[in-house]
Amino acid sequence: MAPAVPLALLALVALLAPGLVVAFPGCDYPAHLWCSSPEIAVACQAENRCANLSRPAAAPVELSLFYESLCPACRTFLAQQLFTTWLLLPSQVLNITLVPYGNAEERNVSGKWDFQCQHGPEECLGNMIEACLMHEAKDFSAYFPVIFCLESGSSVTKNLEACLQVYAPQLDKDRVTACVQGDLGATLMHRNAELTEGLHPPHQYVPWLVING
Repeated sequence: MAPAVPLALLALVALLAPGLVVAFPGCDYPAHLWCSSPEIAVACQAENRCANLSRPAAAPVELSLFYESLCPACRTFLAQQLFTTWLLLPSQVLNITLVPYGNAEERNVSGKWDFQCQHGPEECLGNMIEACLMHEAKDFSAYFPVIFCLESGSSVTKNLEACLQVYAPQLDKDRVTACVQGDLGATLMHRNAELTEGLHPPHQYVPWLVING
């Protein structure tokens, strides 16, 4: 009776001579087809040899940016680093959440939220414009280029119409303006205040990044 041949040796022979069929239990395929699908690779015990097999995609990186609209370091980071990184990476790799508030403070005055911002009232307005823009656009790929345009341009608070025309002409400037001027804008900023104040550990400066929680 012929001596038994180890499975590893059979596999090696099959890889060197792809025309041969190796009788692995459950494997009825010639070696040149072992890597044609994950199911065949498993049946033929060839998973480790099939570098071209598709593997489950890794979960995207969750990145949250806590920032202020007129903070110089925030503007530089958003426009020169985060936006360009987002452009270069596949859409399924990175999920970005933008929270414009930063070192602002809020108080309730007669039932309405009032905000004080590090760089003055114009920054509060810029924060609210961007919060309302995100609310109206919904889709990150629609509003992020507009925010990039605002943050990289000459004025965060005066260039909304021009940035919309270039990057998101489908969005309605009047709806964003109504949000800023109405109660919705203050509600959105209050939510951003809660998100910022709920950071653990608390933020120490801006821009402040949180990655995967």
